[in-house]
Amino acid sequence: MTGEASLMERRDTAAGVARPTRARHAVLWLTVLAYLITYMDRVVIATAAPVIEKEYGFSPVTMGWIFASFSIAYALFQIPGGWLGDRFGPRRALTGVVLWWSTFTAATALTWSAGSMMVCRFLFGMGEAGAFPIATRSLSRWMLPSERGWAQGVTHAGARLGGAVTPVFVALLIVQFGWRMPFLAFALIGIAWAALWFCYYRDTPREHPSVNGAELAMIEGALGQGRARVNVPWRHLLANSQLWVLSAMYFCYAYCINIFLTWFPKYLHDARGFDIAVMGLFASLPLMAGVVGDLMGGWVSDLLVKRGAGLKMARRGVAVVGFLMAAAMIPLAAAIDQPVPSILCFCIALFGLELTVGVSWAVTLDIGGEYAGSVSAVMNTLGNMGAAVAAAVTGYIVSMSGWFAAFAVLSVLCLIAAALFLRIDASRKLRDGKGMQA
Repeated sequence: MTGEASLMERRDTAAGVARPTRARHAVLWLTVLAYLITYMDRVVIATAAPVIEKEYGFSPVTMGWIFASFSIAYALFQIPGGWLGDRFGPRRALTGVVLWWSTFTAATALTWSAGSMMVCRFLFGMGEAGAFPIATRSLSRWMLPSERGWAQGVTHAGARLGGAVTPVFVALLIVQFGWRMPFLAFALIGIAWAALWFCYYRDTPREHPSVNGAELAMIEGALGQGRARVNVPWRHLLANSQLWVLSAMYFCYAYCINIFLTWFPKYLHDARGFDIAVMGLFASLPLMAGVVGDLMGGWVSDLLVKRGAGLKMARRGVAVVGFLMAAAMIPLAAAIDQPVPSILCFCIALFGLELTVGVSWAVTLDIGGEYAGSVSAVMNTLGNMGAAVAAAVTGYIVSMSGWFAAFAVLSVLCLIAAALFLRIDASRKLRDGKGMQA
């Protein structure tokens, strides 16, 4: 108690004379690294899929269910994961889930059949399910409202960067050491991050020794003092119609992005005829374009907020433009025969699709407040139901109707998502009386 009082006295003294520290930015970049690791671990299997199929004789349908086993668990455990972050605090909760999924990343290398791989990927998905909701909760008490779009954009850019660079490194490791080595190597990265997070992060800025009085006053002036742990009013949250519109939109988004995280390398191998090394490079390029989209979407949305556009239009305008761009470019990319123009169109499509993601997650902070972990968990639950459907049904669509039909589905879903986002108002907080009756 004496130590805490002494810390607050030093902060009070410093508040009037010192510039604000930037501990919240260190928290943000640690979170970005976590997002990067989630996608590194997630897309290893997509790059290794052609080699795994050849070794075990799996069909596309079998491989689709292996992909889907992760997505099913990821969807089912979103809400429990978000609850963990809200109930026990992000410091302990995020450390635990990262250690869990890193263990099963490594265990994937020990699987011996389709069944064992499905079980392992399901357990892996259980752990990763908590990552984004808990990470969103970790930022809710740290990031200023005018920084939230950028923060969510840069964190999801980290995720896409992980997805983009991983195929290249995985392909090189497979060529040199076989398909099992990447799973072991990437698991160690996650374990190292968990140790760093637990040592540095605190559940509120007031608890952090690196936050001076000026930064604390700035954060608490915008957000209030807040609580490290809260009891979630589930009945009120789940009765809110805006939450379900947001979640339905994210179902469409997640179906689309999951095709590029799971099936796209196989598409390049089977439909375009690329060998594994070239496939790894070309699979990375659209995701790299997505990184730019993540950064630009959040930045433009926050810029519009600062210039007085209001949360409603700042979030809505960027997302609708992004979805319409993706809807136009995806079928064009699939229809073009020449590989380089096709990849270029896929890059533009992913840029548009990813313009929307930082905005979507910023909305969970805008409307969720202290319950952002749980709000984002509901949104991501429906989103990953879409991802699970994409992983499972794409194998059937390709077998029956070909790759163009599979990509045409994405275009339709992007149009639906744009229409749904027109009904989302980020200025209406879920805890407001008006919001609760929406």
